Amino acid sequence: MKTLVLRVNDALYSACIWIAGLSILAMSLIIPWGIFARYVLGTGSSWPEPVAILLMVVFTFVGAAASYRAGAHMAVAMVTDRLEPGLRHATALLVQLLMLGVCLYMTYYGTRLCMTTWNQFLASLPGVRVGMTYAPIPIGGVLTLIFVLEKLILGDQSQRKVVRFDLVEENEGAA
Repeated sequence: MKTLVLRVNDALYSACIWIAGLSILAMSLIIPWGIFARYVLGTGSSWPEPVAILLMVVFTFVGAAASYRAGAHMAVAMVTDRLEPGLRHATALLVQLLMLGVCLYMTYYGTRLCMTTWNQFLASLPGVRVGMTYAPIPIGGVLTLIFVLEKLILGDQSQRKVVRFDLVEENEGAA
């Protein structure tokens, strides 16, 4: 069961990395287009800036979940590193429980925010609902929640190599 959970979380983690990476790639293509259209073509496009902002929101919340699982999130360990081992373990547990609370808050109130603003449309992108633009908040909350629960139950996975499905299936077949 543990192996299955880790494999599913590895797939989620990889998906988060890809989504965040593609968001950055798309932003790096869209922003120059907006500049080119405005200053070279003389006709500014209205869509590049709001789309780039939406992609930044996706990158932030989905990338933060991946960063948390990888252990690459911002952490100030100056005080906790100086604590005795028992107190250091208790502090780490407290931090994980606080993270659990933050994730639940993001998921619950982010979902309510999406539902409340669902029938409104963006002025700069009339085909996009405001609720859709807030969707990365609860999605990022759920993804981070999964990784927090993984850390609480199965331990820190940031030093473990991520297993790819195709390699695992090949190796299992050879054994």
